[in-house]
Order: sequence, then C-alpha cells, then structure tokens
Amino acid sequence: METSDEDLAQAAIEGDAEAFAALLERHYDRIFRLAYRLTGREEQAEDITQDICAGLPSKIAGFQARSKFTTWLYRVVVNAVEDTRRRQATRSRAALGWGDVEQMRRAEAAEVAEAVEWLQTAMRLLPLDLQETLALTLEDEMTHAQAGEVLGVSEGTVSWRLVEIRKRLRAMRQEELAQ
Repeated sequence: METSDEDLAQAAIEGDAEAFAALLERHYDRIFRLAYRLTGREEQAEDITQDICAGLPSKIAGFQARSKFTTWLYRVVVNAVEDTRRRQATRSRAALGWGDVEQMRRAEAAEVAEAVEWLQTAMRLLPLDLQETLALTLEDEMTHAQAGEVLGVSEGTVSWRLVEIRKRLRAMRQEELAQ
C-alpha cells in the first residue's frame, strides 16, 4: 500500500528527507503541468516549477492537512505563478518608466548641447572684449570683480558688458526666430 501524500507531507514537515523526495518525485510533473497551463510558456513553467521545488522545504511547514495535499500544492503553484506575473508587470512598468526617463534625459541633453552650440557660435560673433568677458563669467566661473581684474577693467565695466552681451544675444536669437 502506498503512503498517502498527507502522511508523506507530515513526515517531511518533521524532517524526513526521503518523504520529501517522494513527494517531489510524485508531484513534479503535476506542478509543471499546472504552471505550464497557467503561463502557456514551457521555459517559464520550468522556472516556476524549479522555484517551487527549491522553496518547498520551507513552505511545507504551512501544510496543515485541512485539505488534500494536492489542493494545498495547487495553491502554492497558483500563488507562484501570480507572483511571477506581478514581478513581470512591475519590471515591465519600471522598464517603460525607465524608457520614458531615458528619452526625456536624452532630449534634455540634446537641448543643452544645441543651446551650448548656439552660444558658442553666437559668442564668436561678439566683439573680442565681450567674448572674453563672457568666457570668464560664464557659469559663475569668476565674479565680476575677478573678471575685471583679469581684463584690467572695473567691476562696473564687466557688469555693463554682461548686460550688453545679453542684449546682443537676445537680438541674435530674435533674428534667427524671425527667419
């Protein structure tokens, strides 16, 4: 007479490795078939089956013999498939979100590169004294006082030059947009 699943499960809970091995041997194909029916993909069903078998030693303690062992085991398989679907959906959403973030980052980088290129081109059209002033003060590289010291002019002259630069750059941009 064959030992029942419930008796094997109880023995496995108590640490009987042979009972556990017998349960796995008896139900491996059943686990795989259900996982395959739920996923429709052989490789995914195989992965889920392997995960279930690897985790079953810790899960089997949850079997309380209120129902048949196979009923409990089917629930474990269904839960594992649902967990896999949730993880895939989360990864998919994250990947989509990452794609959006990456597209925005690239678009922003392209805008910045275009603006820098425009500024470099526009700077070359400015008189030399304004080019030097802008180069020294761009991105807060130097204060107005420091730039004035380097250029041999007053801090007020540097400030005036920067106002003049902004005015000329705005005019260049307006002219480009009008074309």
